Amino acid sequence: MKKFLFILLITLSTNHYAQISEDKVLSVAFWNLENLFDTIDDPNKNDNEFLPESRKQWNQERLERKFYNLSRVIRSMNKGNAPDILGICEVEHKYLLDSLLAKYFSDKNFVAESPEAPDERGIQTGIIYNKTKLKLLELSTDTVKLDQNISTRLIIGAKFLLNTAETLFVFINHWPSRRGGEIESEARRIKAAETLRKRIDSILKYIDHPKIIIMGDFNDEPSNNSILNHLKAKPVICDSSEMLNAVRINQDSSELFNLAYDSYNKGDGTYKYQDDWNMLDQIIISKELLIGAKVRYLCNSFQIFKPEFMITKSGKFQGSPFPTYGGNRYLGGYSDHFPVIANFIME
Repeated sequence: MKKFLFILLITLSTNHYAQISEDKVLSVAFWNLENLFDTIDDPNKNDNEFLPESRKQWNQERLERKFYNLSRVIRSMNKGNAPDILGICEVEHKYLLDSLLAKYFSDKNFVAESPEAPDERGIQTGIIYNKTKLKLLELSTDTVKLDQNISTRLIIGAKFLLNTAETLFVFINHWPSRRGGEIESEARRIKAAETLRKRIDSILKYIDHPKIIIMGDFNDEPSNNSILNHLKAKPVICDSSEMLNAVRINQDSSELFNLAYDSYNKGDGTYKYQDDWNMLDQIIISKELLIGAKVRYLCNSFQIFKPEFMITKSGKFQGSPFPTYGGNRYLGGYSDHFPVIANFIME
């Protein structure tokens, strides 16, 4: 059962933005790529599952098909222009993202970053961004330390300068899975939430009203303990009125707001597990991006991005994302997650 805990109602005119030029729109997305591995054995990683001789028979032909499929979805975002910022997870190495960009996005001014992670499987987070609109000032990484000093995927932090001279902080996440059970594994995601919250609080110490976008596959939903109480990301819902009502927004600039909550509250999700939709992939923003004057979230622009061509059309998994594999069976699809996307207006 989904728990209604707190909703901040923002009312914001969308008519003002109807004719806004593309250079004033910042499109932000996140996507779990579902195991984008190369075909080479890395002795430092447990990548045996994705090799030509493995049960999955992961080879160059299948990798090339994966590149094509990923590019097709990414190209479809943002009215066919691809997003300006794309956070990703489940990539083995940065050069895979570089290869994707070189092969399918040579007409775009895109750059990829994916620092090597301590995760034993080589599952990394990464970010692709549009150099035309953003200048990377700083890249940071936070390691989530679990029990027995085990490390998991890095939380990537990117500090950008927008072409409007505003500073933007973006954080890419892939929190520990629910393997072993949701309740049994909860402490690991709480640790990830606390690690990220510590980084957010460090920003708040020297910037009064920071512009922060947090996105990722959190392996928890918006009302779960890790998101709501430890990261402290509140629900937010927009309506379609003509006025901005900020009465219930207090003066605490440390507040975070979860753009995925409305979709979650309606029963939608990005990942389907045993006939149950889970809203694991989310975009969370700081208060300044709700009410600020220079860069602001375009209300109701958050969506689960699911073009028809990447939806399973029939059978037991009808309506789900069409994945690359079903177990060890190669299907040749896209990913087992739908992406999420949101737009921001730069004044």
